[in-house]
Amino acid sequence: MGLYTHAFVTKKLKAAVAGANGYAGMTAVSLLARHPGVEVAQLTSRSHAGKAYSEVFPLLDVEGEFLAEPAPDGLDVIFSCLPHNVGAARVATWLDAGLRVVDMSADFRLRDSSEYPKWYRQPHPAPALLERAVLGLPELHEDELKNAELIAVPGCYSTASILALAPAVSGGLVGSDVVIDAKSGVSGAGRSPGLGVHFSEVNETLGAYAIEGHRHLAEIVQELDGLAVTFVPHLAPMTRGILATCYFDLKGSLGELQDAYREFYAGQPFTKVVDKTPTTKLATHSNLCLVNVSAQGRKAVVTAALDNLMKGASGQGVECFNIAFGFDRTTALVGPVQWP
Repeated sequence: MGLYTHAFVTKKLKAAVAGANGYAGMTAVSLLARHPGVEVAQLTSRSHAGKAYSEVFPLLDVEGEFLAEPAPDGLDVIFSCLPHNVGAARVATWLDAGLRVVDMSADFRLRDSSEYPKWYRQPHPAPALLERAVLGLPELHEDELKNAELIAVPGCYSTASILALAPAVSGGLVGSDVVIDAKSGVSGAGRSPGLGVHFSEVNETLGAYAIEGHRHLAEIVQELDGLAVTFVPHLAPMTRGILATCYFDLKGSLGELQDAYREFYAGQPFTKVVDKTPTTKLATHSNLCLVNVSAQGRKAVVTAALDNLMKGASGQGVECFNIAFGFDRTTALVGPVQWP
């Protein structure tokens, strides 16, 4: 562990980012490029193969050409920012080559492979690897992440929702009728063009979707001990950000609930309990999750705000990487990222 954390050591970990031209991949590259213990050794993109890195990253000090696929030899870690079911077939090969993998897709988030067809409409692509995966949510799984070979970074909605509810669930302070009203910026849909994220379709409008059940709901229920939840996501006309407003019948007093949250997140570098209801802009371009605990009568109202590309994706991936390789958890995560 100390091989990479002491200043006098010159060796850097060699990292590859697969799918480096998508929003999650671009964010991962931006963070890794400023990480003092990392050499960005390979970037891959089928659509950009053979092109210079500068075509996608004109402001970063990284040189080279995109590969179509990662070449595992000499690497220490791969950040897989590939779509669901695309990277899963490659992960076993990467692990067998001795690499550790930080996966941004949904392929390894669910512990039960039988849940995968329900939410992703196909059999799980690599069920044998699920027992080797650790969900990349440091506030809940830090000890497991220290030795993780395969880190499955949770979704943006699920990260905000789980962090908003975990202290209440842990403390036995949640009554019935749990509702999560969540809103996301458009970058959460990825960088590929489509009618649903066309400017004219999303500007100056707000709407709910996936009313029958969003796939991130499975992650939320899994991490909150099977809690029965109604989860409704909305697409908001903003580039980035998640706001999850959670309602539930309050057990005990509001003061007890607030104390439970402060105790649960004491010492956490990125999840902060704040006195006022947070806005998404407060967390934008940072790895913070800001949580406020309030009530309306006997109904608890807990809000959580984060950046969907940072704490909701690649920022959290780098945070998990730091834990797994023995770096300070905040390394490369202090200071904003520029794009998008």
